[in-house]
Formats: sequence, C-alpha cells, structure tokens
Amino acid sequence: MGDLRALFSSNDRSVTVAEAFTNRQEQWQAVVVAVGEHLRLLGEGRVDVEDLEAPRGNVLVFHGVGGVGKTTLSRQVEVALGGRRPEQWPAAPWPQQAVLPVRLDLSQAAGAGFEHLVLELRLALTALGRPLPAFDIALRRYWEHNHPGEPLEEYLRRGGPAARFSDALPAQMHSALADVAQALLLPGTVGSAVGEVTGSLVRALRERRQTVRALAGCSRLADLLEAEPSLDALSFFPHLLAWELARLPARAQRTPVVLMDAFDEAAADTTRRDMERLLQRLVWLMPNCFFLITGRSRLAWADPALHGQLDWSGPSAWPGLAAHSLPHLPDRGPGHRYGRQLLIGDFSRQDSEDYLARRLTAGGRPLMPGPVRRTIVERSHGLPLHLELSVLRFLHLRRTSGQMPQPGDFDADFPALISRTLADLTAEERHVLRAVSLLQAFDVPLAAAAAGQPQQAAAARLVERPFVRQEPGGLWPYSLHPLVRSTLRTAEDTTDDRWIEADWRQAAQRALDALGQPDSGTERRAVVGRLRQGLALAAEFGLPTGWLTEAAWQYVSDSVWEPLTAVTGDDGGLRTPADALVEILSTLARRQHEHRERTVERLTAVLDCGLLPAGLEEMALYYRAKADRDLGRTAASQTGMRQVAEREGRLAPAARRGLAHLARLAGDFPTAVQAARTLGWPGRGHRIEGDVLWPQGDMERAADAYRAARQDAERHGVAGETATAQAHRALVLAFADPGRAAGEIELADQLLAGLDLRATRLTVRIAALVRDAGTPTGDLVERAGLIRTEAESAGLTGIRLLGELALCFHHAVRADHHQLAAGLGRLRARAEDGTFAYYADIAHFMADLPLPAPSSARWLDGPEITRTRWRRLVETRQQQGEQ
Repeated sequence: MGDLRALFSSNDRSVTVAEAFTNRQEQWQAVVVAVGEHLRLLGEGRVDVEDLEAPRGNVLVFHGVGGVGKTTLSRQVEVALGGRRPEQWPAAPWPQQAVLPVRLDLSQAAGAGFEHLVLELRLALTALGRPLPAFDIALRRYWEHNHPGEPLEEYLRRGGPAARFSDALPAQMHSALADVAQALLLPGTVGSAVGEVTGSLVRALRERRQTVRALAGCSRLADLLEAEPSLDALSFFPHLLAWELARLPARAQRTPVVLMDAFDEAAADTTRRDMERLLQRLVWLMPNCFFLITGRSRLAWADPALHGQLDWSGPSAWPGLAAHSLPHLPDRGPGHRYGRQLLIGDFSRQDSEDYLARRLTAGGRPLMPGPVRRTIVERSHGLPLHLELSVLRFLHLRRTSGQMPQPGDFDADFPALISRTLADLTAEERHVLRAVSLLQAFDVPLAAAAAGQPQQAAAARLVERPFVRQEPGGLWPYSLHPLVRSTLRTAEDTTDDRWIEADWRQAAQRALDALGQPDSGTERRAVVGRLRQGLALAAEFGLPTGWLTEAAWQYVSDSVWEPLTAVTGDDGGLRTPADALVEILSTLARRQHEHRERTVERLTAVLDCGLLPAGLEEMALYYRAKADRDLGRTAASQTGMRQVAEREGRLAPAARRGLAHLARLAGDFPTAVQAARTLGWPGRGHRIEGDVLWPQGDMERAADAYRAARQDAERHGVAGETATAQAHRALVLAFADPGRAAGEIELADQLLAGLDLRATRLTVRIAALVRDAGTPTGDLVERAGLIRTEAESAGLTGIRLLGELALCFHHAVRADHHQLAAGLGRLRARAEDGTFAYYADIAHFMADLPLPAPSSARWLDGPEITRTRWRRLVETRQQQGEQ
C-alpha cells in the first residue's frame, strides 16, 4: 500500500519507488526457532489435537507501537515461509513444503466477523488439495442454516474471502459430502441432502457403524453436528480442522503457519472480549498449527484475572505468554515447549538510513540527498511510520515546489502519528497518555496523579502499551517512545477529545505537585530526578517554583553537579522565576565544562533579571564570587563573599570559608588558619587548615587535616566534598612519600567515579605528576602541558599554577635549572596582583635559590623554616632516585 501511495504521488517516471524492507533479522530468527521447535514436536508425535487440557505453546507474538512495521513484517514472513525470503534472512532449516503460510488480516475480520475469518482459513487450506470432511460437513450445515437462499458457492464467486479459491473449496466440500452420502447409502443429490447427510452421519457415529469408521475417530464430531449451528458453535469447528490435518497422510502433511495481523483491531473490546474469546478458541483448538500474532499490545491470555472472560487463561494455560520476552522457548515439562511475546523495536540509525536510500531512487541512486535523509532519521527515532510519512512529504514538496526539498523542510511532526497512537486507547488511557507526555519518565502513581485520576487502573493499562518503554532500574521505570512523546506535544491534534492550553497547564501543575510530594524521595538520585522533571514543567508553563527552591538547595549541598538542562524563552531570555532557577542550577552544573568567565556572565544575568525565587539570590552571589576567585579576581570575589556572609543565610559558612581562601591566596596564612579554626564542618574548617599547611611544606599535618576533612564529609554523606578532601590529601602525600601517595590517588579516583568535579579531577592528575617527579618518565612534561591547557580553557587559575608548581618540583629534583627558570617565569607572570605570589617563593625554596625580593607572604613559621621544609622534600626525592 505504501508503495502505491508513493508511486501515485509523482508524475516523474524516472523516480523508482521500491519497497524497502529493512533488517528484522532478529524477528525472523525468532520465527525460525519457534516454528522449527513446533515442527519437531509434531514430528515426534508430542502434540495431541484431542487433548484439550494441555498447555499451549503454538503462539509467537510480535507487538509494537503503531507504525513500527508489524504488518510489513507479517507480510514479509508470509512471503519468506513461502520460499521468497529477503537476502539478509538466513534460510529456514526445514523443507519449503513442510509449512503452509496462511495470513489473516484481522482488521477485515473486525468488520466482517469471525465467520469471515473461518472461511478464509478454510479457503487457504484448499492448497492441501484434499477434502476435510469433518469440518466441511459442519461448515456446510452452519452455512445453510445461517444463510438460507445464499449458496456458499455463490457467496464466494461474488468476491467473498480469498476469492481465488472460490472454485476449489466448493469442489472439496462436494467431494466430502458425496463420500459420506455414499458411505451412508443415501439417495438423491448431495447438494439437496445436506441436512439428511448430517442427521444420518450423527446417527451412524452414535451407533459406531463401520461405514463411517473414517470419521468415527473424531470423538466430538457428533456433538458439534447436533449443536445449534450458531456463531458460538462455529468457533469450536477449528477443532475439526485440527483433527483433519492430523490424520492427513505423510505425503500430504503441511503444517499451517497462521499469521494473524492487526490482532488488537479485531479484539479491541477489552471489556467483554467477545471477539478475542472466539479467536483464542481457534488457536487453542488447533494445537498442531502454529500462530504468529502481530498487534500493538501483548496478549493478556496468561493473566489469571481474565478467568471467566476467556475460555483458557492464566500462566498454566499459556506459560510462554506470561513473560514479556523470553530469549528461548523454555522447557516446561515433558512434551511441551511454549511460545513467547517479543517487542518489535525501532529501526537502528543505519537501518533507517538504508530504508530511505532504497525507498526512492533515480538512475539507481538515492533520490533523497544525504542531509535530508540524516535529518529525517534523527527526527524519526527509528519509527518506520515516520520514515514512510517523510517519504510521502518529500515527494509532495518536490512536486509542489519544483525543487529538491531541504533538511529544514522536515523539521515537523505528523498529526497522523497521533491518530495511530490514540486509535485503540480508551478515553481514560488517552487522558493519561497526554498527561505523561509532559514527563520524561514516570511510574503508575505519578501518571495517575498527573492525569488527575484517583484510580490508577487506566495508568496501569497504559504502561502495558508498546509505545511505553520500561527501564526496571530507573527512578521512574516508564517513559514514552520519544517520537510519540514529541508528536503528542507539538503536532496538531484534531481528535475529538484533544486538550486546549488550559488542560495542558493543569496537567503540568498536577505533575509538578506530585513530583514534590514528601514521599517522592530525598536521596540524591531522587532529588536530581525530581528537579530535572519539575524544572522543565515549571519553566515551560510558568508555574510557581514551590518545592523546587528547597530541592535546589539540596542539589547544591553535595557539590556533585549532575547535568541539568537549561530552559529559556524563545529569544533566549529569562521570563519567569522558574526560568531563573533553571538557569542558575544549569550554570552551576555546566561550570565544570565551561570557562569560569562564562559562569560569571550567566550568574550576573540571573542576578540582574530580578526573577530569582526568594532566598536564592545568595546562591548566585556566592558561586559568582567563587568563579571570580578561580579567575584570579580577588577584589570582586571578596566583595561577593562578604555580601553572602553578611546575609547570615545558608551559604554564610561557605562564604566565610571563601574569605579564608582569599586570605590564603594572598599569602596571609595566619588570617586563613585563624578563620579555619572557627569554621567547623559547615565552613569545611579542616580542609581550609590543610590548604594553609601544605604551602608551609608541613605535609604530614596537612595530610592529617585533609583526612579529618574527608571523614567529616563521609559522616555527613557529602560525596563531592569527600572526593575533594581526598584529592588534596593525595597531593600533599605525593610531595612527601610517593609510595604512600599511589594508594591515596587510587582512592581519590574511586571517590570521583560518577562525579562531575573538574577542578578536583585535575588536582588528582597533578598529584600523579608530583608522585612521578624526578623520574625519567618522558611524558611528564607533556602531561603537565595538558593540565595547563585544560585549566586555562576552564578558567581555573589556581589549578593551572598548581600544575606549574608541580612541574617546578620535578625540575628541582632533576636539578634542571634551565627548565626551572622557565617555570619560575610562568609563576611570576601570574603573581603580579599578589594572588598565588607565594608559589614562586616555594619554587625558589625547592631549588634553594635566593628570592629576588623579600617574600610578601606571611609564613606561619617564617620563610627560613618553610624554605628548609621544601628543600628537604626535594633532597629526599633525589636520594630516593639514587637508590
């Protein structure tokens, strides 16, 4: 159908419209395994059509979202079973004549009824070339009773199901009736004697006459012929078909593989399940046939809750249907292996590209330009329906504009995807679906809350749909197919129950409120997940920030900085308090990947917009002051830190710590160490103490201070601070004892796993440089250069200079005065404003060189003792190298 639509979309006969069947090797392999297993069981005589209690394993289900290619797959499997498989599909291990593919389009049965479906199945079996008398007599009796005056032959000639067999079936029926009439010695024409044939046959069967011994083996035939010839009785006739197929001679044996497509359209009523009950009865009563069912949803036949609605339900009846997906057909007892249900996934990027390249060609080459194909693939998320709609759009644009379409022409969604997605959902399920399209991920309670439904039944049904993806280990285990989600949100919705803007806003507020409930989780993972979803909702719909403000404080408390996505207005500006909150948090997260100058600019813009929720202004002030400090802007940083400290808010201890840091950077060590003693854990006092002690060359005391800082952080469960304290401990021990430092560096790396702390990671790399200082390692200078480049690109002045100091230590140990002079020059160049000026002094101390001018630093124990300590570290390393 898709090929013809494309063919008739253009007058250009140079364009070749070809069916492009892509991949699906995994699905074909599943068919091969399942059908092969079924044939083996049949060959071993392990399937008994008279056994109506044994569990059934003659079903394989492919389910998937609308437009994923289920019908195309069903048709291609039918062709492949008939012997014309795609090149990429391996051959089946059985002889071609071993199976008889029978494809039933249940979307037609949904309108024409179960009777139509049974006729189609019987007509397809005429390919066996033999009458099936037990079934044919029962069917003839049913037909004449329910269609008086309308002979079956005439119905078939008028274009009934499978009209191509319209002559074969009546002939086989006549043959079956004639044989039975002859066996019963009945007079008259067969055509007018159907009633008499049936009655006589029943009497003969009851009396167990030898004349009908061929049919006497069908123990339930007489009961079916005596039953009222209703639709319900017709639904049991497939048992007769199965019995006839089982007694065919070996040379005529062919196993029907029945492909039921669009199952959900025929069985759309999930309340009464009338049609589904008839279809299930057909499958159960024909255990020697194999059924490949395709539809949007998984079959629920293994659900015990359906007892009473279906004849056979529960895992004991359909063990293989109880699991979402089974890698193999599991053995569940002697003689039984069971089917399975498999989700049909989207095309991969490469398969999507191949599909578009092969779908339309001109002169043997793809008609679509590469950039257009790539744009379509990106937007499609691998959904075949989107690819096909894009093909039709491409032909339409090419015809109407007279020019080759461009990538920008496909930056749109297709409303048809909405109708396909919503087609078989109840009103309640559609309501939930629209609500959860606001969310990146959800669970059943959250979905129901967002939809404003006090009951969760509709949400529970929705998560079983194939367009809902499941990630069991996720914070919220469900998410919508990305293309379905984006289409619901952006494409024009023309359905009768579509939402207006007020409906979307109300649902967004409900979802935001549900995310903020106290039982939503306070662990780090839950806080970040709630923030990501809540911020997006609040920013898009301009909702009050509410609980998001407190969650923002929780987010910054651990200094972990998981990425958060910025959401701003169409013009890139900030419009609401939610926009400002998103911007400040995303800025803090992105500063691990941006130059600190950019961090200052973004935080300044947030402060200037005047939209920050109450109490969050100090957050922007504090982190801007930190960024200024990293950039070496001491005055600006001091101003910001004092403003925050004077407010006595949540970040006042951190601001006082920041002022202590600034004192240390200026070389005012007594002031810094005095402040450290008053800061305690909130101000990270132990870490400040370590930061002051190591420039004095007092590495053991500094290491002890950092260990205490790490232990404090561990007790309070602050992962970022734990890793930072350990990184600094590794650094100072690398100066004092490279042997001990190796384990400390390894521990720091372990603590950093999963954390986004750029400066701390660079500190650990510098610790590794110091550990290796003095060795003939040829790449040490190169490693230092990479650290220098990365620190400069991030605007981390202190880290860059620390790396230079580590390199000076290496040159001092090797007594390489030329390289040491170059390092001293780089340190002095940055010390002009007094910040980190003592690094150059330390480098002189390492090499025991005189200072060009008196030190501006206020050393805790004086410059000479400090010089002695640093020189001793160098000499100790030199002695270790000589050993």
